[in-house]
Amino acid sequence: MKTNKNSISILGLSLVLVLFLNACAGSALTIKSENKNTPASYDNTKDTANIANMKWRTFFTDANLVALIDTALQNNQELNIMMQEISIAKNEARARKGEYLPFVNLITGAGLEKPGLYTSKGASDDYHEIAPGKKIPEPLTDLAIGAQFSWEIDAWKKLRNYQKSAVNKYLATVDGRNFMVTQLIAEIAHSYYELMALDNQLDIIKKNIEIYQQSLEIVKLQKSAARVTELAVKRFEAELLSNQSHQYYIEQQIIETENRINFLVGRFPQKVNRDANAFANISVDDMAYGIPSQLLENRPDIKQAERLLQAAKLDVKATKAEFYPSIRITAATGFNAFNQKYLFNTPQSLAYNLAADLVAPLINRNAIKAAYYNANARQIQAVYNYERSILNGHVEVVNLLSNMSNLKKSYELKSQQVAALNESIDIASILFKAARADYMEVLLTQRDALESRIELVETKKLQLNAKVSLYKALGGGWN
Repeated sequence: MKTNKNSISILGLSLVLVLFLNACAGSALTIKSENKNTPASYDNTKDTANIANMKWRTFFTDANLVALIDTALQNNQELNIMMQEISIAKNEARARKGEYLPFVNLITGAGLEKPGLYTSKGASDDYHEIAPGKKIPEPLTDLAIGAQFSWEIDAWKKLRNYQKSAVNKYLATVDGRNFMVTQLIAEIAHSYYELMALDNQLDIIKKNIEIYQQSLEIVKLQKSAARVTELAVKRFEAELLSNQSHQYYIEQQIIETENRINFLVGRFPQKVNRDANAFANISVDDMAYGIPSQLLENRPDIKQAERLLQAAKLDVKATKAEFYPSIRITAATGFNAFNQKYLFNTPQSLAYNLAADLVAPLINRNAIKAAYYNANARQIQAVYNYERSILNGHVEVVNLLSNMSNLKKSYELKSQQVAALNESIDIASILFKAARADYMEVLLTQRDALESRIELVETKKLQLNAKVSLYKALGGGWN
């Protein structure tokens, strides 16, 4: 009994020593807290309404654009790849959950054994009898059937923290998928509006070509009447050729933009349905953008960063628990006999065992320390990444709000410029026919008018893109 007490005392002392050393190792690092503070408002307003709460089907009213987005959400290859990442993360979480639950396995087996006569086992088998006058048969068969049980007691919550970390990583992949959806929807909308803008620019070029053709005919007639020289004819002809050349450039851009949309939608090149005439009437009214703190709830990339931060904190706790002793209970029970007719005879064929192990790292714990330090470093990285996501989100919204305001003012001035230049074309043409203005004034006026119309369409496109980008920046588009 004295020996047993000494063994227990030594075991207890070792356990206390291990816990003390592990507590010292774990106290060297601390979990860093994140900063969730955000400004009170974007521009001194307190309106909490937020356009991000609007579903994308409600936000986009163009039926052709909605159909494209619907198809993309089904067929886009990158999004489908992300869906498989979600499945992988979900299975990882399921596997982690199973680690802290008991394992029960069914075991069955058969074997054949013939020990040497001059071995201890062979001599023992030769000495013993199964029954009076019946020796143990040679070779000896070995049949077994039963159940095996093992369970690691999660005393320090190591396995549960690993499981919670895996769940957070799974949820982070879901948020990552949502963020990809917002990116995909925004990219399709940007390309769709760009395509409509190109259609309108092409229409402007074609109308301008007709004007130059008419002007060229007038100049040719005036040359015949000796009112202008060949130089005027060549200048109008060069301007006409320049516009015709630019027409093919825009047509190529239209094809490439259509195919970019087709790629995002996950289909082979084909015509993209749209109503270019509706481009100028698409609303770009001011939107409700709420307050910065709503970004923490609405933006998928911020939510993803927060999930990964929570997972990193749990990984730190779990790796710290690796320093502590692990307790495992194992047991097995079943039937074991050398002949099938004796296999289920009880209690002679009944076999069982029960054991408990306590294993603690004591010497050379460098690998565990390295894993712990790495987990803590990744947790600090996750904190900075989370704070960076919040800061980036706020900066994006502020920039886009300013951009929308400036584009609105620019569009109003561009509209006035186009109206003035359209009137100047008529005036220049009348003066030219009356020989009160030379051909250069007509050319420059038409060129300025063309540029201003194209710039007006471009500004409208920028307004629509800014609206879509603001909707995405506020966290809308994924639900």
